Formats: sequence, C-alpha cells, structure tokens
Amino acid sequence: MSATMSGSGSAPCRFAHYFIICGIDNETGLEPDALAALYQWLEADRQGKDPEALAAGENFDQSPLKRTFKSKVLAHYPENIECSPFDQDAVNMLCMPKGLSFRTQRDSRTPQFHSFLITREDGSRTYGFVHTFYEEVTSPQICSAMQTLHQMHQAEHNTSAHNCPSSSSSSSSSSSSMDSLASSLDEVESPSSSSSQGGRRSCGCSGEGYDSVRDTLYVSKAMCLITPMPFMHACKRFLSQMHLAVTSHQPPPLPLESYVYNILYEVPLPPPGRSLKFHGVYEPILCQRPGVGELPLADFPLGEAFRLLGVENLVQLFTCVLLEMQILLYSQDYQRLMVVAEGITTLLFPFQWQHVYVPILPASLLHFLDAPVPYLMGLQSKEGTDRSKLELPQEANLCFVDVDNHCIELPEDFPQFPNRTEFIQELSEVLLSFGLSPTEGNASPEPAVSTQSSTLEKELKSTSLRELVDDKRNGNLGGEALDMLELLQGNPTLERLQALAKRTGVKVARLEALAAGQKAVGDEGVGGRSPVEEEELRNAKLNVQLREVFAARFATMFADYESFVIQNSPDLESWLTNREQMHNFDKASFLSDQPEPYLPFLSHFIETQMFATFIDNKIMSQWEEKEPLLRVFDGRIEKARLYNVRAPSLRSSVYQKCTVLKESAQAIEQRLRKIDHTAIHPHLLDMKIGQGKYQQGFFPKLQADVLASGPTNKWSNRTCSTQRRVDRHRQQNEHLVLDNDLKEKYMQEARNLGKNLRQPKLSDLSPAVIAQTNWKFVEGLLKECKMKTKRMLVEKMGREAVELGHGEANITGLEENTLIASLCDLLERIWSHGLLVKQGKSALWSHLLQYQAREEKNELLSESPVSNGQERRKLESSVGLPALRVSVIQDMRHIQNMGEIKTDVGRARAWIRLSLEKKLLSQHLKQLLSNQALTKKLYKRYAFLRCEEEKEQFLFHLLSLNAVDYFCFTSVFTTIMIPYRAVIIPIKKLSNTMTTSNPWLCVSGVLGDSGTLQITKNVLEMTFDRQNLGKLTTVQLGHDNSGLLAKWLVDCVMVRNEITGHTYKFPCGRWLGKGVDDGSLERVLIGEFVVPCNDDEGGRGAKTPPLQRSPSQIRRISITSLTGRGNKPTTVQIQESIGEAVNNIIKHFHKPEKERGSLTVLLCGEGGLVWALEQFFQHGFRSARIFQKNVFVWDFYERVVALMENADQIGDLQEIPEPLGPNCESFCRYVNAVNNMPRNIGKDGKFQLLVCLGARDRLLPQWLPLLAEGPVNTRMYEENALLRDKLTVSSLVGVLETLNDFPITLETSFTKSVEL
Repeated sequence: MSATMSGSGSAPCRFAHYFIICGIDNETGLEPDALAALYQWLEADRQGKDPEALAAGENFDQSPLKRTFKSKVLAHYPENIECSPFDQDAVNMLCMPKGLSFRTQRDSRTPQFHSFLITREDGSRTYGFVHTFYEEVTSPQICSAMQTLHQMHQAEHNTSAHNCPSSSSSSSSSSSSMDSLASSLDEVESPSSSSSQGGRRSCGCSGEGYDSVRDTLYVSKAMCLITPMPFMHACKRFLSQMHLAVTSHQPPPLPLESYVYNILYEVPLPPPGRSLKFHGVYEPILCQRPGVGELPLADFPLGEAFRLLGVENLVQLFTCVLLEMQILLYSQDYQRLMVVAEGITTLLFPFQWQHVYVPILPASLLHFLDAPVPYLMGLQSKEGTDRSKLELPQEANLCFVDVDNHCIELPEDFPQFPNRTEFIQELSEVLLSFGLSPTEGNASPEPAVSTQSSTLEKELKSTSLRELVDDKRNGNLGGEALDMLELLQGNPTLERLQALAKRTGVKVARLEALAAGQKAVGDEGVGGRSPVEEEELRNAKLNVQLREVFAARFATMFADYESFVIQNSPDLESWLTNREQMHNFDKASFLSDQPEPYLPFLSHFIETQMFATFIDNKIMSQWEEKEPLLRVFDGRIEKARLYNVRAPSLRSSVYQKCTVLKESAQAIEQRLRKIDHTAIHPHLLDMKIGQGKYQQGFFPKLQADVLASGPTNKWSNRTCSTQRRVDRHRQQNEHLVLDNDLKEKYMQEARNLGKNLRQPKLSDLSPAVIAQTNWKFVEGLLKECKMKTKRMLVEKMGREAVELGHGEANITGLEENTLIASLCDLLERIWSHGLLVKQGKSALWSHLLQYQAREEKNELLSESPVSNGQERRKLESSVGLPALRVSVIQDMRHIQNMGEIKTDVGRARAWIRLSLEKKLLSQHLKQLLSNQALTKKLYKRYAFLRCEEEKEQFLFHLLSLNAVDYFCFTSVFTTIMIPYRAVIIPIKKLSNTMTTSNPWLCVSGVLGDSGTLQITKNVLEMTFDRQNLGKLTTVQLGHDNSGLLAKWLVDCVMVRNEITGHTYKFPCGRWLGKGVDDGSLERVLIGEFVVPCNDDEGGRGAKTPPLQRSPSQIRRISITSLTGRGNKPTTVQIQESIGEAVNNIIKHFHKPEKERGSLTVLLCGEGGLVWALEQFFQHGFRSARIFQKNVFVWDFYERVVALMENADQIGDLQEIPEPLGPNCESFCRYVNAVNNMPRNIGKDGKFQLLVCLGARDRLLPQWLPLLAEGPVNTRMYEENALLRDKLTVSSLVGVLETLNDFPITLETSFTKSVEL
C-alpha cells in the first residue's frame, strides 16, 4: 500500500482530517467580497433595480478598514480525503464568515476562536475549529491599495452630507424585510475593535483612518482544523499553542510541520469509552470519548449556554426546538452561536434535529431566512443594532434568541414542557452544585484577580466556562493565559510585585512572555493536572450531568413507546415502499395512556419529523443494526424496567429525578485520571533545510510535500483493516435485505420535507441555484399541505365514522386541535415564502389587511356594499332565517371586533379557524389571491403564492376539508361575545300561527345558557348577544297563557350563530297551551345541527351526517297521544333501544372529558334514555279514552303515588303487603316535587324530568319494581305489557344499574325550580 493510500485510507480513524490556513492572497491583492456583491445583486434584482448598474459602483461611503474583502484558502493539508471531500468555498466562508478584516496598531487585535459545522446531504457532519489572529501586512502593494481606498473614502465623505453615513444607512426605513437584515450585517465591526476603544468609533470621519506612513496595517488570518468529531477543547488548545509558537520570542522546539503532521496522521480518534493524550507545541492535550452505552460525545460547554440564557429561557428554547419551530439565534459572537446551537441539539437525545441547521449563517446566505421550513440558524448581530429594526420574513412561528442580551421571544400559544417547574428546579440544582447561577447572564462570583491586563479583568468572576473568558471578545484566551491567572491568584509574591508595579505606574510584561517565563513556577492542579485540564474536567462533568437530566425526562415520558409502535411489514423493502401510507405509531392510544398535564406538549411533539424519524429507526431496527442513539435509549429503558418492574409511577405525572448523575460524572473522571492511549510525540520530519524559517509574528509557509500524505505505519494499517472488516460485515448484512443505493433512494423519498435541505450548499450561490432551492421549497410546501389535509380528513372521518357506529375512534379533540394548529403554522409559512412587504408579525394577516384596505377603498369609491366575493348562503330547512352574508372582509371584521385577541398572529389563526369552521377556508383564500396585482406587489417572483399550478393544487387540498365538520373556532374562543338569531316557526296549516300570549325562549349550549329572553308578540324572530354558548344543545320555549288565543302549535325553533353561521334546529311539533295536548306551557327541545348547503364547487355531496338528532315530531305525536296505533315497536325493539341508550351514556363517560359532547342529547334526544323508557311504559298501556281525555304515563305515576300515600295513611295493608320502604318514599317525594313545580311543563315534560332526576340520583333501578307491582298496574296495563313481565323488569333493572357508576349531571334548564 502506498503512503498516500494509507494517509487517506485511515481517515475515518484519524483525529483530524484537514489543517487549513485562510487569509489574504498577496498575489491577487484586495478584492471586494464576491459573496457580499452577490448579495447586493440579489437585493437589487428583488427590488426591481438594475443589478448590473449596482455591481459597477464601488462602496466608497464606508471606511476601507470596515469593508469586507475576499479571503482565500491559502493552504490545506492533505489535498483531499475520499471519505470527507474538501469543500473549499464552504470552508473559506465559514472560517472567515465576514471575509478579511484589517486593523491598525491602534485597534485591539485579540485572537478569536470560533467553531462551525458542515452538514452533508446524508445528514453526517464534520466540525471546524478556527483560531483567527492578526498578522502584519508586509506587501507594499496592499498597503498602498488600502491608502488609495482610504483617500477615495475621505473624498467621498467630504463631498457628501455632513451627517455620518453609517447612521443614515442604518436608520433609513425600508419596507423590505431583508434590507434591514442586510443593513444590520453590512457594517459588522469586530466586537473587539469597538470595545477596546471604550465606546463606538466614529464611522471614519475623524482622522482615525489609515495612513501608510504613520500606521502599521494588520490583516486577519485563520488556522483551522477539520475533524470528524466535535473535540472542541482539544482543538482549541492545539490551535492556541500553534499561535503561541508563532508569536513567542523563541522559535518552537520543532518546525510547525511536525505538529501539523502529528495531529493529521499520527493522532488517532480515541476509541469509544477511552481517553487519549497527544502533544501540542508546548504541553500535552487530553480528550476522551464516551462509551457505547453512554450519551454521545458533546464537547461544547453547556454550562456556558445556560449562563448565557438562564435555565428558564433555555428550557423554553428547548421546547421550541422539540416542536420544530423556526429558531433564530442572534449574537455578535460566532462561538456563542455555536455553543447555544450545539448545546440545544445535544440535549435532544434520543431525537435528532431533522431540518435546516446552520449555526453560523454567512451574510451571503441571508435569503435562507426566507425558508418556509423549520430551521435552526445563527445570525451574527452588529454591535448596537436594535432588535426592533431587524425585520424578519416570518415571525409567526419564530423563536428569536438574543444570546448577548440573555433574552428570548417565543411564538404565540405554544405548550409548556411537562413538569416544567420541577425540571427547571432539578437543572438549577445541578448548576448550583458546580457554582453556577441558574439565572441568565450571571455567574457566581469568585475572588477578583488584581491584574493590570484590561482584557482579563471584566469576566474573570465567571465560574462558567473560563475558556470563554471575556464577554466582549469571543473569550479567546489561550490555555496559558488561564494558567497564568491561576498562578497570579494563588501567588502572594507576584501579587505584591504587581501592586507595587501598579502604584509606580510600571506596565506589567506581556502575559505570554510572563506565562512562558513563569512556567517553571508550575502551579499544577489536582492530581498533577494543570488548572486548564481541571477546568475541562469540570466542564465535562457539568455537561454530562445536565444532559443526563434531559435524557431522564425522555426516558420517563417514553418509557412505554415500544408498545405503541405499529410493525406490520414483512420486510424492509415493502415497509419503505408503503412508508407514506402507513401509520407507524398508535398516537391516540399513546396519548390516552399519558397523564393529563403532559397532553398539550405530547400531542404536538408526536406530530414532528424528529419523532417520526425516531419511530422509523425503531421499525428499521428489526432488519438492520440499531441506530446508535436508539440503541443507547432502548438500553436505558430496559434498565429502568429491570429496576421498576413496570412501575405504576411511569403513568403518573409525579416528577422523577435523574438517578445516574454521580455515575455519569465518575465515568468521565476515571477516563481522564487514567489515560488509556498516548499518541506518538511530534518528531522531526524529512524536510528540506532552510525553508519555513522562523520569523516572530508571521505564520510560515509550510512545506506541502511532507504534509501531503501520512505514514504507512502499523497503527493506520491495523485500524483501517478493522474498519474495513466492520464495513464489510455491515455491507453483507445490508446486501441480504436490500441494495444500499435503492434503500438510500427510498429513504430520501420516504423521509419528509426539509431533509434534503438540512444545510444550504455553500459552494455554489448563483441566482440559478437559489431559484432551484426555492423551487424545492415550493414543492415541499405543497407536499406538506397534501399530507396535512389528508391526515386531518382521515382522522376526523375516522371519528365521525365511530359516532355513526363504524369501528373505533382514533382521534381526540386534543389531537384535532394539534392538527389545526399545525395547519395554521403551514399557512403562515406559505404566506411568508418570498415575502416582500409585511406589516406586523403575521404574513397572512398582513396580506388580509392590505386586501381589506383595497376593498374598502373600492367600496367607498363605488358607494356600494362590498360585492367582491360576497355571497348569500342558503341553509336547507332554514325557513324563516334570512340568508347570511359571506365574505372575506366580513369574517375579518368579526375577528377584529374580538378584543380578547391582541396580536396579528392570533388574529390570523382565529380567522383560519373561523373559515375552517364555516367551510370557507379554500374559498376565502381563493378570493384573497384573486387580486393578482396585490399578490405581485407583496411577493417575489419565486414565491409559492405566485406559482399558479401549485397554488391551485394547494386550494384544492384545502377544499377537501369541507367534507367534515369542525368546531375549531367555537370550541377555542369560549369567552367571546357572539350574536345569535332565533326564529320560532309555527305549523301554518292549522292557522294557529298567531298567539295572544307572551312567548319566551332560553337557549342552552355546552358552555352555558342565554337566560330567559322575552319575545315580542307575533314577531317570532329575535337577535341577542351572549358570551359563546358553545355547541347548542337545548331550547326552552314557553308562554304565559294570556289572552284569547293562548294555544300555540310550534313546528320548530331555529337558532343561528351569526359569526360561524352554524344553525341548529330544535324540532317541537307539539302544542303549548292549557287544555290541549298534555297541557304544557313550556317545552325543552333538543337541538340538531343543520348542515349548510352552499353551492360552491365541492360543497355538494361533501356533508357529514348530523351529529345529534332530536325526537321527530311524528314520533312525539304517535307515542304520547294514544291514538297513533300505526306502527308500534315490538318488545325486542324496545328492549334493544333501552340497552343502546344506556350503552351510549356509558360510552360518553369513557371518552376524555373535553370530548364528551352533550349528555342531554343522550338522555332526551331521539334514541335517548327518556325516549326508550317511554316506549317501555307505553307498551300494553290501556289506550281507551276516558270521557274523550288522553291518558298519559304520568297519570299512571300519579295514581301509584296516591295509592302508596293512601295506604300509608290508613294502614290498609291488604293491597300492599308491607309498609312503605325507602324506595316508595323517594318515589313519592320526587313525583310530588315535580308536580309542585311552579313551571308548567306538561305531563310528558314531567315524565322526562322524573326519568332524568332518577338517572342522576341512581334511583331508577329501585323505582321500577314498585311500578311493576300493585293494583294500578293491573288496571292500566294489559296482561302482555312489558311492565307486567317480571323477567323483563328484572333484566331492565340490571341494565339501568350499570348507570350507577357514572356521575350524571343535568342542565339547569331541566332542574330549574325543582325542590327535593
């Protein structure tokens, strides 16, 4: 094997893949940053200006020291590695995201450290660690070019207005969401330059510019290591030692090539569960890797993320990430962006972020904030930029994290993480045990350090990551400086010397020199480790303990997840092919098994892509090796089961603390105390003598030939052969199941949207590529819309099928709410895509407002009502109800009148819910988009809403939602005032449409009742405003029986919610009046929902059967008045109907509380308990008329009571074999209470009330045997009557007793004025 082969072949086992130098290319000189130019071109194109004209002009109004110039990759070693190809553009862009920056001797030139990562298309990552420092410019051409640029800038400045150009550019307001972003990034200064001046420097107007005679010019240069794993601390220490070697007075012990060669080719990755020691330029560096059963490697300091945001904010951010919202991190410091982004994603274990992930977003990629998909991105802020000036394309679902100001802006109405308070408490305890404060931006104080160095004194109090020492300056103190500080803190002699120096005004020598000189004093930490190593150990222990607390929460929440995974494919291939059509997880059963407080969060979370992928991995683990995170997680659950033996506590919401904190910290400590492997020391290489001569302060040109390839040593051969063996074994396994390429293809298709857009491709940024990316977004949005509407339909129809008696329900109201919330989120993302102009945070509401303004303007001009898109909607069987006006504007006005909603995002969501409930969502949006001039004004060319074909398909998918009934507006906005319209419809043919008495009405719904409403005589229609009554259930209708025409035959009552248009019909078909029918002056009517029949396309045939029916008029008359002998039900039918009525009530109580609907309907509606028992009592009832007067079941009850009371009084024990028992007593008491009511509800009404009271108080089964015996029974019932059949009565008692287990509550409209 050749040397080159071994070098590249062993790459997977090597600690580092590439060593890179980026900086200024002296041959090409100063070039403006091409990416910044491309960005300006895109902006000009977007605003309709001529991009070419703009490109021709130079930007002279900005000081040349603040402009960005093109950086280049000056060298990288080795040339390329097969398993990790070198992406020059991406690396250059991420090493120096702002391009080159220049400084003079007056500016601060503190070195800076930051990290980045590159996500490949398959989701794998490589990490970059960058040490940026300043090097003197020696090229006279570059110095003179800078001088010329400065003179041109001065000339431009003198001719321009007197005010400062930078301030005018930043204050100019702009309608564009992207412009303001650009302006905040155009002039990004190095945070260090301004902080060192003790205030912001002026914009080059004063004489602080560059003069080649007077000033020394410095330019930034970056050293970078690319590694397959995130060993941040080790890389940081290696690079800072390399930099120290360049700047120190003495040349390094060996040429720099030796150290670069060593880390590239001779330092292996530590094996899992082992630690490794290798050597930097001056001192050894340790790193360790977690074992197979431990949490995966995460070296970014979590303590720092908690210090920056505080525990509460971090838990809220974590919740947003879990629910896959759009997350934008905002900080001046690249390393802080990485620390927070990497910190938050490592806490997701066992889940993984599945969407766009760009912790450092270069300025040229700002258009990616337009992405209508979930993302986690980091944006560098400009010092002093006001957050309010930063207009973002979409904010409805955005979590904005201002890292430097320790604050976070959350999206509206998102659910809290389960047991949030206890969780925060546990995390705070862990932080406090390490001396960290749980609140943001604070750190527990330590003794202050009396040192002259101003760069150190600000933040040394912080006990959080000391490596990120200075808040203002990316915290880039090398390890030595920290050693030094420890040394100064603990050394009284040095402290005295320093105090003396301070008094006499003598400057203390440079820290590095001091460090180098004082190394001999050696202040070793605990166990022979330096303070820096001690600090790293402490950080590693804190990291793992914090992560364990998060992991323990998931292990508790998903302890039983395996039971709900649906595995129904015979092999991997068939599973992958049908992946989209299949349900992989039984969501409804899983949720029904969870504690109530967890549901709002879990119902959202199980809909996310990260959860879907986790379940996919679980299913695929039947056929192939388990995904590593899943393996660790399953192992933990297994272990918990062994200890708990399926503890009942898993299902309770009692908080369980993490129990493995000590062990996890011990594992790390043991690895670092006892080093498992030591890498080969750096050594002299076979190099040409005299090249790369040491020159202090300048990074030498390294000899490329010695660094191009690694050695052919035993180590690399051995590890590679092991690696090959593992690979071969895995390929054999995969070959048995499915061709690998085919599998990858299936997986790409099967995995949802956004997966292939995990990170924008950094290398090619031509407008064509950007257009292609946007096209992918458009396709993705359409696919997502199709999937969401399909899911909503399937779930909803599934539930309605159950209500109609087909199979089992598989959706809960909670789940329905989650699906609707995610539809609102999708619509916001569609409306944000390619947005040009926006008011407020909601793109959809902004568009609606613009539409409303235009329409109202047209309305004023034409002085006619808004006709555009306005229809009148007819309702079937809505005789007497005037048609309801339907328009986008009308519905907007309803929402605008709701004082409870304070934000634009809330208004947009309410409008979507209202349109969905009215079955007008597709129609309204079509109407909104029909104004093409407005759409063109508001959206870029590539926006989703300007892609005609996709837009049509999108509206068609939304139209399909009209097939089902939603109450998503009524059930959510429960406290708003709603106008209702009620119409009473008499039976006209009997000429009793008029009445002289005073009618009244009381409407009840699941949320309350309207109270008694007096109706004007003979008007029969009224409107009233009441707080939302919810779904309407009953209407009480009555009159005061005054005047000559006091008898009134009513067909039905219609009531309509004037906002949602929902109409309910309350059938009556009975008389109200004394001496007619059953003599009732008031009746309780049960409502049924009337399905709207609008004639828009798709409205027809798309109906849901009514959810509830009330007893029909024909039934009422045939059963109650004994003349209707037509088709009497058989004994079997009667017994079945009672069984079914009782079953329905039992099912009602088995549903979750929020989804039960109306119990009144199950008691008194058609097929309800009252109706079924009425049939039972009517069977065999003697139907002869006594003196032409109807006999009712209530008459039978009154006679039974009279007999009982009579018998009790005269002690006549012949007819009744024993004295009155408690059952007889209760029966008499209830019948008398109903009879003595001041309300006149008629005999049927009294029967209904008695049955309801008996069911509520669990007395029906005790009363039935009393009614089945005795002389009244024989007088009033025929011999074959069911009531006289002892067997039937005893079985009925058994059926009714099953209701005793449930708490039946009655509406107040029934029990009003009953005194028991």
